[in-house]
Amino acid sequence: MTALITRDELAAAIEHGSVTVVDALGGEYYARQHLPGAVVLAPADVDALAPAVLPDRDAAIVTYCSNPACPNSGQVADRLTRLGYTDVRKYREGIQDWVEAGFPTESA
Repeated sequence: MTALITRDELAAAIEHGSVTVVDALGGEYYARQHLPGAVVLAPADVDALAPAVLPDRDAAIVTYCSNPACPNSGQVADRLTRLGYTDVRKYREGIQDWVEAGFPTESA
């Protein structure tokens, strides 16, 4: 099971530049709104794109999707772990929680 990260821990990590944030939704969802600095990596693309998008397998990575009901962030996190990434966590509450708390987002 992937370790979890809280909203406040994630915000601090983003502020300090110590984490790569992975949007597991992709497509129009990513284009419309994503966490600051997030890269996109949908579940179907992990095997093909992870080496290019996430070249450092020891870097801190946090996956997220829309909310706790969305399975994408867990699927991406689990697959990254199986591919040998060593520091993967999941922001289970997702972008819905982030926005409701008034934290900033970006759009493409």
